[in-house]
Amino acid sequence: MFDTQNEIPIASDHGGFEMKEYLKKVLTEEGFNLKDMGTDSEKSVDYPDLIHPLAKAVNDGKYELGIILCGSGNGAQMTANKYPKVRAALCWTAEQAKLAREHNNANIISLPGRFIDFKEAAEMVKIFLRTDFEGGRHERRVNK
Repeated sequence: MFDTQNEIPIASDHGGFEMKEYLKKVLTEEGFNLKDMGTDSEKSVDYPDLIHPLAKAVNDGKYELGIILCGSGNGAQMTANKYPKVRAALCWTAEQAKLAREHNNANIISLPGRFIDFKEAAEMVKIFLRTDFEGGRHERRVNK
């Protein structure tokens, strides 16, 4: 099981900034150890500039799991998935977040900062971080 005391990187562009700040507050209060990798305001930035460093760090094994956000979640997820050891999942519901870990062994959750409720986003991230990969038949599929 993932140790919630392990450092968890989180990064967003301007479209996910407000949600990122909310998640940092809520998750820190619940005992998660977050590493903010930017951005630091709602000023327009290019999401790849923030997502590449986080995805590379997960790819290289520095972090086990990560959290990324942008306005739609799509750009962040597509950027992260350019790395061979990254399996970033764009999630809109708690069930998707759970299945992304259980069945797909996703190691980064991508959230649409402009399209989902902040409380729902926090619940999704907590589920994602606390859910283990089931392995078994799913291991074969992930390895393909």
